[in-house]
Amino acid sequence: MTKVRLTVNGQPWTVDIDPRVTVLDLLREHLGLTGAKKGCDRGQCGACTVLRDGRRVNSCLVLAVSADGSEIVSVEGLAGDSDLHPLQRSFLDHDAYQCGYCTPGQLCSAVGALAELEAGWPSAVTDKGSTPTLEPEEIRERMSGNLCRCAAYVNIVAAVYEVGRSA
Repeated sequence: MTKVRLTVNGQPWTVDIDPRVTVLDLLREHLGLTGAKKGCDRGQCGACTVLRDGRRVNSCLVLAVSADGSEIVSVEGLAGDSDLHPLQRSFLDHDAYQCGYCTPGQLCSAVGALAELEAGWPSAVTDKGSTPTLEPEEIRERMSGNLCRCAAYVNIVAAVYEVGRSA
């Protein structure tokens, strides 16, 4: 067993775990936070996406011991005490939830994607030598690691675009 200390959704945790436990399993099985979903367990679907120190990661691929000292934000930590996160509200307004299984990962990924855009980080579709701008093509590229079986992509892009535009 290994002692891991991290902050999850603003709350400090110290947990004794097997060194083979992933962040996803730590969240779900040890901390009772079931928002992040185990979709493929191979880093291909994005249902398990969380923010680690502000950057999005597939939590099924990150060993909890490597996250020692990190700050993790899962979908449960996005909203404030009294209201939804702007992306959660926008997903509702644009009917981007559909069945909802992928939604926690989509939301965390969208938070990370908008932060990347704001920081000026280019993506594969950013014109070489230019600063990325909030366009549907940029959003689609940045969100491409998050799959939706319901195919709500048009609504998801619209929801992310609305929040990014108003930021």
